[in-house]
Amino acid sequence: MPNPKRILILGPESTGKSTLASDLANHFGEPWVPEFAREYLEKLGREYRYEDMAKIGKGQMALEDRLSREANRYLFCDTDLRVIHIWSEHRFGKTDPWVIEQIKLRSYDLILLTDTDLPWEPDPLREYPDIEMRDYFLDLYKKLAAESGFPHYLVSGDRKKRLDLSKNLVSQLGKINS
Repeated sequence: MPNPKRILILGPESTGKSTLASDLANHFGEPWVPEFAREYLEKLGREYRYEDMAKIGKGQMALEDRLSREANRYLFCDTDLRVIHIWSEHRFGKTDPWVIEQIKLRSYDLILLTDTDLPWEPDPLREYPDIEMRDYFLDLYKKLAAESGFPHYLVSGDRKKRLDLSKNLVSQLGKINS
C-alpha cells in the first residue's frame, strides 16, 4: 500500500492555495484534497459557530485520509487543521482540544506557504480583503509552519512562478527530508 508524501498548502484566504494544489496535482498526476470548509459552509445555511470548527476539521481530515488511499507518490492538501485553529482562535478565542491534538499527531513532508502578493478575489465565504489582515494571518501561518518542524517554504509570484518553485520543491523532497 503506497504511503504518499503529503504536501500541505497553507496560507490566508485568497492566496492561491486551491489553484496551486490543483496545478501540482495535475502536473504530478496525483490527487489533491480540496478545502472541506467550503462545501460545509455552502450547505450550512447559517453563520458558522464554534461547534462547527471541529466538524469542519474532522471532515477535512477524513477527506485527506480517503484521498491518500488514491495517491501513489504525493498527496496535495489544500489546507489542514492549522487553518481551523487560526480561524477558531481569531473568531472565537479558543480551539477545540481535538483540533490541537490532531495537529500534533499529523505530519506533512512539506509545507508550501502561499504569500499575500496575489490580488484579492471576492468570494461570499471570504472575510478579510484588506492586506493588513491577510499579512496578519500569513504571519500566524508562518509561525505554525515553523513550529511544526516540517520543511516549509514561502511561495510568491504569479501562478507560473509559484507552480515552478513548488514543482522543484516537491521534486526535491527526498533531499529536503534526508
